[in-house]
Amino acid sequence: MKTLEFLILGKNEAILTILLRLVNANENWNAVGFSDENAAQDYFLKNKIDMVLLSSAIEDHVEKEFTSFCIEHQPDVEVIEHFGGGSGLLKSEIEHRLYLKEKK
Repeated sequence: MKTLEFLILGKNEAILTILLRLVNANENWNAVGFSDENAAQDYFLKNKIDMVLLSSAIEDHVEKEFTSFCIEHQPDVEVIEHFGGGSGLLKSEIEHRLYLKEKK
């Protein structure tokens, strides 16, 4: 199975650290995290990303602009807004999105 590449953008460092740990706990998932959207955009342009997770404390306009940027540059990317609910919810959100993507 191919390793899925994740980019996580969040302004709350503690939550970003937790999300990185949770995603990277899956042997088939690899995540990098950013608290700065410009650094995240630079990384995104240089790497094939399967999923983008948007976490807490991101301003609405940044969330919309970053989502548009990602889809414009990698149309197959999945963007998930994740604002809490525990590790079980995060895993379910990711797996549901993967399921929907496979059905296309």
